Amino acid sequence: MSLHLYDSKTQSLRAFEPLRPGQVGIYLCGPTVQSEPHVGHLRSALAYDQLRRWLVARGMKVTLVRNVTDIDDKVLVNAVERGKDWWALAYEMEQVFNASYRALGIATPTYEPRATGHIPEMIALIERLISAGYAYQATDGSADVYFAASQWAEYGELTRQKIEDMADAGDADPRGKRDARDFTLWKADKPDEPETAVWGSPWGAGRPGWHIECSAMSTKYLGSQFDIHGGGLDLRFPHHENELAQSRAAGDSFANYWLHNGLVNVGGQKMSKSLGNSIFAADLLAAGSPLAVRYWLGSANYRSILDYSPSSLAEAQANVDRIAGFLSRLERVAAGGANEIPLEEAFGHLPAEFVVAMDEDLNIPAALAAVFDAVRAGNSAIDAAQTDKAIEFGLQLRAMLAVLGIDPLSAQWSAASSGASGEHAALDALIQSLLKQRMEARAAKDFARADEIRNQLSDAGIAVSDGADGTHWSVNG
Repeated sequence: MSLHLYDSKTQSLRAFEPLRPGQVGIYLCGPTVQSEPHVGHLRSALAYDQLRRWLVARGMKVTLVRNVTDIDDKVLVNAVERGKDWWALAYEMEQVFNASYRALGIATPTYEPRATGHIPEMIALIERLISAGYAYQATDGSADVYFAASQWAEYGELTRQKIEDMADAGDADPRGKRDARDFTLWKADKPDEPETAVWGSPWGAGRPGWHIECSAMSTKYLGSQFDIHGGGLDLRFPHHENELAQSRAAGDSFANYWLHNGLVNVGGQKMSKSLGNSIFAADLLAAGSPLAVRYWLGSANYRSILDYSPSSLAEAQANVDRIAGFLSRLERVAAGGANEIPLEEAFGHLPAEFVVAMDEDLNIPAALAAVFDAVRAGNSAIDAAQTDKAIEFGLQLRAMLAVLGIDPLSAQWSAASSGASGEHAALDALIQSLLKQRMEARAAKDFARADEIRNQLSDAGIAVSDGADGTHWSVNG
């Protein structure tokens, strides 16, 4: 394959070679279902949906595992604040996450394991680490178990840090640790925590630490060595560093490539609870069409910072309308237009510049440039009455849109887009009013007024086409 991906571990662009020809195993750190999803969660899930779609288009069979962390300190704390059982809150939030993913056309994972369903695997992994001399039970006699970070010589290899420069691990009472940088594998139960959040273990009652969950679940479903581990940049340390250390120390080769997507800023500032500038999934989906949201979230390279501003979704919708406008024009001049391209059949229709862009670490901006090159060329072909050429550009376009998951005519978006509504309805009503005035001016032989209206629309980026079946408008490509 000519696909290259940026490996965070080597900090280099590497040619992608799957461990098994024609098959790819991907593990993603999924959500901790403590509260409603925000835009960062959506951006991360969408980035790897784009990767998955590209691999499928390239003929690969993809096994994608995205876990659900349904037991965690934050889940317990938030459940108390909301007056719910922790497991009820976790399940409720899991459903909210999945509904948001579905709204954006993000495909469901091959497997979606919950942490609470894999406690035996986590205990077995901890036992392996203790036997190998890389983990120990707390020195204070509690049921806490820690990873001995200083014993693993390669600790820090993912983030290229020396252990002496690392901050203390703040995930448990330091009194039971040999070293403040040792991190928790098993947490002893506490008197103020619910009995339902406690499991038995060889070291006493308690529950797993966060990091051990992903190591156990990824290797259960993908094996001791797999192709790609992905997640948000904020997980790189300590979560992914600790995953890698404990997995390697237990004897697993673990991930062959590490991918990290960039974070989301709001108005140039980092999104954070303390600043009160968090954009939640529900707010985003209420502010624009799901297709526009998907377009915007997936419009930048996955490793870059994505900045949200009030105009973000309006700009995304304008781009979606440009695409839909050409496809609508094509349907009018050519019976049936260009057929929708199944993802598995898209590769043969893709222009070379799109393939090159996607193979270059998913260079989405360059891929979108190829999309709009096809829109412009297709519109020009229609203007020149070159229908066959327009259909060819339409097929290329729909193949690219299938890969990116943003085909406005696909079944995924048909329900959301059937019937004009909201801003689109207002725009359509305004334009139809102007077109009616133009038609009346032409009937009255006031051609200066008719031309004035057409120019007014053209200046606003609206293309007007007159045909035997009437006058139609589209966003100019």
